[in-house]
Amino acid sequence: MKVLLTGSTGYIGRRLKKRLIEDKNIDLRLLVRNKSSLSNEVKDNLEIVQGDTFDLESLKIALKDVDVAYYLIHSLNKDNYRDLDKLSAQNFLEAAAFCKVKRVIYLGGLGVKNSDTSEHLLSRIETGEILSSNKNVQTIWIRAGVIIGSGSSSFEIIRNITEKLPIMTTPKWVTTKAQPIAVEDVLSYLHNSIYLKEEENLIVDIGSEQLSYKSMMLKTAKVLGLKRIIIPLPFMSINISSYWLNLFTPVPFSVAKALIEGLKSEVVIQNDNAKKYFPEITPISYEDSVSNAIKEIENDQVISRWNDNSNNIWEKDAQNEISKAVFIDRKEIDISNLDASKVYQSFIGIGGTNGWFDFDFLWEIRGIIDKMIGGVGLKRGRRSQCDLRISDCLDFWKVVDLKQNERLLLFAQMKLPGMAWLEFKIKDNKLIQSAYFYPKGVLGRLYWYILVPLHYFVFNNMIKSIIKKAKSL
Repeated sequence: MKVLLTGSTGYIGRRLKKRLIEDKNIDLRLLVRNKSSLSNEVKDNLEIVQGDTFDLESLKIALKDVDVAYYLIHSLNKDNYRDLDKLSAQNFLEAAAFCKVKRVIYLGGLGVKNSDTSEHLLSRIETGEILSSNKNVQTIWIRAGVIIGSGSSSFEIIRNITEKLPIMTTPKWVTTKAQPIAVEDVLSYLHNSIYLKEEENLIVDIGSEQLSYKSMMLKTAKVLGLKRIIIPLPFMSINISSYWLNLFTPVPFSVAKALIEGLKSEVVIQNDNAKKYFPEITPISYEDSVSNAIKEIENDQVISRWNDNSNNIWEKDAQNEISKAVFIDRKEIDISNLDASKVYQSFIGIGGTNGWFDFDFLWEIRGIIDKMIGGVGLKRGRRSQCDLRISDCLDFWKVVDLKQNERLLLFAQMKLPGMAWLEFKIKDNKLIQSAYFYPKGVLGRLYWYILVPLHYFVFNNMIKSIIKKAKSL
């Protein structure tokens, strides 16, 4: 069976891809914006089509001879995401009908249309309605609410505020009801949807027990072995709540606000189609899903995170962009007496809980400032403390290129008056560390010159510390 997977570098898509690869009944094809976002292993073993849902021609190539197509696309990080989502879904449906695709499987959100429905949830509902509008293409519309798993945005928010705040003053939305579900159960529904015998369109609402957000936080505290006090306050606005989440969790303000707006209305199951059409799946409890997520984090086995595909950096060629840099801070050090693989392991281990060597406090200050102005900050950390891959987030950086024992290139995602990259490269028995900056106007140039003294200490210390660490490996 020929199956197309879109969104394969996102949180759900990356995990579903792993499952589909293991299914011997499936011939898997991926649609991606840029092949550079994929590992060499994936590029060597799967059929890849480069394009996107705003290009009908590339869509028709991707959907040619496809039996089942997964639609796991959302434009939340863009200002006009609702309009873009509509256009994307319409294009996908048109191409699917043209290519005679039998079935589209879409993952949307629980909820109903009413005066309180957030724009984020409305966009997910409208996408499902568009994908279900052509009688010649069957759509299986899976609807999930709060997804609990290592690296999911919902779990990261709940875990962070539960761990960091012994006493929480919260807005009234903590009493809103939801039906959370473990990410592994979501994947089971998505995977098994391929083999459904049903021929008509289906909306399948999935979830475990019905809980308030307050109950979720208290149950999370129980799993973590903590005691927490929650005091709801009726006067906390959406903006205040969003800043609160922005400061105490890894999510940036824009994402926090979209999620908070969605908490005004209940997201609970509206039908029993999950039990009717998927009797083989019994969702695990909320506490078990939290426990499983924590085990994955503790064992350094996080497959994907909510921010895996959080920027449009793949639309640009990184090397070409770097060539535009106005300012470059470059350090070199001889490594002819060292094993290059150990130097490589040393520099791909920076960030997260591993830190940034002797000037961690300066990075922390920069992260706090970034959070205060609505940026991503340092709290995103890293998916794994000993491994990196292309598209991973590393604090407020994004991995845009990675070559074994040769190169690591990071793109800055903090708030900046310009664009910045940080590169580590092994060449001609030297470790070359380069900071690139492309300023935006006068403010960008002032920003660079103000930081020059700090760069002298931070970057000199960094390259020396990388070598010191490599010698100890």
